[in-house]
Order: sequence, then structure tokens, then C-alpha cells
Amino acid sequence: MADNHRDDALIVFTPSGKRGRFPLGTPVLQAARALGVDIDSVCGGRAICGRCQVVPSIGDFAKHGITSKAEHLGPVTQVEVRYDEKRGLKAGRRLSCQTLIQGDCVIDVPPESQVHKQVVRKRAEVRDIKLDPVTRLYYIVVEEPDMHQPSSDLERVYDALRSQWGIEQVTCDLDIMRALQVALRKGEWRITVAIHHRMAGKVPRIVALWPGFHDRAFGMAVDVGSTTIAAHLCDLATGEIKASAGLMNPQIRFGEDLMSRVSYVMMNPGGDKEMTAAVREALNQLAREVAKEAQVEINEILEVVLVGNPVMHHLMLGIDPTELGGAPFALATGLAVTRPAREFDLELNNGAYVYVLPCIAGHVGADTAGVVLSESPHLSNEIMLVVDVGTNAEIVLGNKDRLLACSSPTGPAFEGAQISCGQRAAPGAIERIRINPETLEPRFKVIGCDKWSDEPGFEDEIASTGVTGICGSGIIEVIAEMYLAGIINQDGMFDGSFAERSPRVVQTGRTFTYVIREGEPLISITQNDVRAIQLAKAALYAGVQLLMDKLELKSVDTIRLAGAFGSHIDVKYAMILGLIPDCDLKHVHSAGNAAGTGARIALLNTAGRDEIEQVVRRIEKIETAVEPMFQQHFVEAMAIPHKTASFPNLSTEVTLPQTKEIFAVNADGSEGRQRRRRRG
Repeated sequence: MADNHRDDALIVFTPSGKRGRFPLGTPVLQAARALGVDIDSVCGGRAICGRCQVVPSIGDFAKHGITSKAEHLGPVTQVEVRYDEKRGLKAGRRLSCQTLIQGDCVIDVPPESQVHKQVVRKRAEVRDIKLDPVTRLYYIVVEEPDMHQPSSDLERVYDALRSQWGIEQVTCDLDIMRALQVALRKGEWRITVAIHHRMAGKVPRIVALWPGFHDRAFGMAVDVGSTTIAAHLCDLATGEIKASAGLMNPQIRFGEDLMSRVSYVMMNPGGDKEMTAAVREALNQLAREVAKEAQVEINEILEVVLVGNPVMHHLMLGIDPTELGGAPFALATGLAVTRPAREFDLELNNGAYVYVLPCIAGHVGADTAGVVLSESPHLSNEIMLVVDVGTNAEIVLGNKDRLLACSSPTGPAFEGAQISCGQRAAPGAIERIRINPETLEPRFKVIGCDKWSDEPGFEDEIASTGVTGICGSGIIEVIAEMYLAGIINQDGMFDGSFAERSPRVVQTGRTFTYVIREGEPLISITQNDVRAIQLAKAALYAGVQLLMDKLELKSVDTIRLAGAFGSHIDVKYAMILGLIPDCDLKHVHSAGNAAGTGARIALLNTAGRDEIEQVVRRIEKIETAVEPMFQQHFVEAMAIPHKTASFPNLSTEVTLPQTKEIFAVNADGSEGRQRRRRRG
């Protein structure tokens, strides 16, 4: 709560999470610059360019310890009014250069106001999909009305579909009936109808029609992630991807992780409706973007297939996700959903339909179902481990005989949050890094530049972006490299003696820091950063080990890493860190955006929907929170790569440091065991 006796206020920026106190009357843009928040401004705060737009977040934010109110910001200025009149401001937005801080507040910086805009890496994977879409186009010639054979226009359309295409028992909505007569006469009794073939009872339904011949029909496959939303526009006739687009999930302003968003709903009545409206508007925005890119009319989009985790699933459906915030994590529905797109407030063809894949359990959702449909562990003879790495890690293990699934709370550390210099994947972020074990000098690559930092021309190529931080794939690699170089030990603790060897290892209070790049901003890895990654990777590994216990397995045959993050990490470094169990590296692969691929399969192949709805029913869900062995597995997995597990396959690819016990004299003069590393 704001303190009425203070002459300063706390401001928190999302999605970066950066915060600080500033005197009352400080412009929001000035506070952002002081904190290093990524807000664009070309005109120097003169309210001319309009690039510094922000969205005040109103409500109780328990995560930040703030009640953010509208009156905690200064009133709209005449300059803002004039800008709105001339160039337009979206509802609820303010110009940060004109907005004065008057109390504690939470400010969201939308993607288009960021200098380093998010790189949404959820690309469409190349995949052979048997084309058999649910919605198909049919061109028909309809008999003209006859005084001697009275029948309605709709009846004669049904007759034409029966005689020309063999389609029986067709139905349609009232909107089709209203448009039919005009279309028939404009097309001179020739029309094209779109029919949806998978309604309840398998009754074919006319969902759209056009006068004359029309051969353009499209569908959109969408992966609604908690961080990013990715959409692929597909031609329903050819299966070809015509356009793809992605954006950051606007719900981030309500909380970076899922539980923060559920907490927001609990503390702010109507908060679920705010988040539902936000995600649906994002879907509309993506539809407009892909339609424009593909030069497609928006009313030619006839179907949307959605996947998402359970919280996203419920919010897309307009269902309060509160029950997912605590045990027993009950879903309102886990069944597949087929509903008119207009019920989702989607501005597509009025007859368009939305299909949502089924969920598996309370924290294993429709996105995991999409991954299963894409990677097909249920058809495999070998034991397959599929991990969708994100804020929550969804894990599926098994083969055609038996499948188990669980989720592990990895948190947002892999996406750059909770890391001192971490950030999401954007131009300027370090994504690859190597450390010389003799000199401890680093060399790295950043997003947007093909050169390594020690190559000629690197500084020139990054002049426009700079080096801004380190993203998830870079964080994995730098900690694994620090371990291989001996900077940290198996327990993740810094070896302070390395400070004498290199200025890269710096003492900071009672701990140490590894400096990757000096200057502004200083990019380094702290002891707390190492610990945050250890906690995240231990949660994931413990979940995998729990499923292996249930299946009485000592090893797995193949591993698939799914998700935007899983697509860009080096699998060798993931194994060195202990993110995944030992496996022949030739059998460890990125599955790309497998959830999105599953959505495309369901969009383009009717049998895919039947398949996943049946498979989901036989996946056994393991709840890690109530499993007594989870904590033990978690503690053992905190070590790098693991306290007790051996990694024979990995050891053939890289020389892992070894440990041995020696006796040493403690500070109090007593003798005790101390683990020391030696090079293997």
C-alpha cells in the first residue's frame, strides 16, 4: 500500500520486473530510464513521437506488494489529449513522458513500446501432415426455383450437396439462411459452401458461403503460451502455411507466471474477465497480422485450433482459473471443446469455429496434448521422454504400452527472469557462450549477430543493439561452462581461489561473481543466479526421475525438448547442467514448437482430433506435490549434473570434472571432510 506520509513512491515495470522509488512528480519515462527499463522514445520526451506509450495496471499486486490505483498517476495532460486527437491513443494507454508518479504503481510496457522488441521464436516446424481438414469447400450448381415444383432455396442447396457430393443430412445456422438467397442470385445459382464435418452427432454444417466459385479457405493454429502466443495461418485446401506471427502474451502485466495470474484473479474480482479479454484481443491482433501478410480476407478464416496450458485454456474459454491455484487443481473441463468463434469474441468469418485440444490434468494442459500429438510417444516402441520447457515444465514419459505425465514448477528462470542480467530472447541478448578453462576468458554470440565476440567486426555489427543481457539458452551454457572450467563446483558454489587467477572472478560481499562483459550494462553471473538455475533444473529433473521410478526405468531411449526455449538450447549443455537425464546425444533432439505443430495437425487432419482425444484418456497423471520421493529427487538433482546419477553417455562427449574427498582443517581447528574437484 502507498504510504501517505512519504514524499516518494514505488514503481514496478512489467514485464521486466524492475522497480525503484522516486520522488512524487517524477515522469514515468524518467523513472524507466533510471532503472534501465526498455522504453522507446525518439523525440526526447516531447510527446511528439508517441513511442513511449505505457499501460497503467490497476489492482492489488500481492507479488509486488503494491496496490496500484488510477489516482497514483497524474491526470491526463493537454499534451496527451492533443496527441490522442491527432494520432490516436489506444484506450487505457498513457504517454510515459507526460505521466507523473503520484503514488505506488505498476506500469506495463507493451511490446511495441520496447526498443528491443521480443523475438517470438515459436516457428512452425516442417512436418508431413495427412491433409483431411474438418472444414472443406464445395462448389455446387443449384436448381432454379420452379412454380411447378415448389421448394425452398435451402432445400435445393441440400439436394445439390446430396446429388453432387454425396453429403447427407446437412444443417446450417440462421446467418446462412439469411445470406443464402442473395448469394444464389448473385452467383447465378452457382455457389461455394464451406462445410464443417465434425459437429456433435457428426452432422455436416454449412458455416460459410460465397456466390460463384470460391477456392480460398484458411484456418489458424495457435499456441497460447504464458509468455508468448504464436499463430500459423494454413490453407485448408493445401495445408501450406501462408503466414506466421507471434507476440508476447498481454497477460504478462497481470503476472509473469501462472500462479501470479491466478493470484491476481483471487485478489481482484473480475480479474479473470480482464485476462480473457486481453488474450482474445491478442488472438484478433494475430489474425489480422497473418491475414494481412498472406493477403487473405479475414472472413476467409473459417477455423481456429487452440492449445495452451490449463490456466491459459480456462482463460481463453472465459472460465475462472481459481480452482487451478490450489490442490486438487480441478479443471472445470478437460474435454476437447468445439464452439463458434464468435463465442470467443473472434472477428473472423461469422460461421468460423474454434477447436480446443483436451487437457490431460490440472497442470498438464492442451499444449502438452499438442506435443503428444506431434511427437507420438504413444506410437513408439522405445521409451521416449518429452519435455516442454517453460515457466512450468510438462513432462511425458513412456511408449505405446504406457504413458505417464507430470508438471514441475521450474519458474521463469530459464526465460531470463530471476537472473540478475537475464532477459527474454531479443536482439542484443547473449545466446551462446564459451569459457576458456585456462584463462577463464569468455567468448559469446548475441541474437541478431552471426559473429562471436572475439571475431573482427563484432562490435560494429552490434552497434545498433549493444549487448543487453543474457537469455535462457545463454544462461544454461554459461553455468555449464563455469562448471567445466572449475569456477563453480558440483554444488554450484564459486571457488574463491579463482579470483587470484582472473579478474573475471570478483568477490562481491561474502560470495563471488563471474563477469562476462564489463561496461554498461555490466553482464555477470552471481551466486544467486547459479542457485536460481539449480532450483529450476532440479525441479525438472526430479519430475523426470519420479516418472522413471513409476515405470521402473534406469534410462530412456530418446529425448525430445519442446517449446520455444527447448528449441534453442544446446542439448549437450542441457545434459551437462543436469536439466535432463543421461542419454545418447544422437537421440536427444529439439522438437521445436511441438505444441503448435500438434495444433496444426488437429487443424488439418480430422483423425488427429480423434486420436488425441483417445490418447489423453489413457495418459496417467502423476502429481509431484504429493509424491514422497519428489523432495529427495529434487535435493539430489541440485548438484551439477547430479549428486548420484551417472552420465556414461555424456562422458563420452565431454570430460566432466570429478570430485574426491580429502581431509582438511576447518576454521575452528577441527578436522573435517571437504570435497575438492579434480580434472577428469
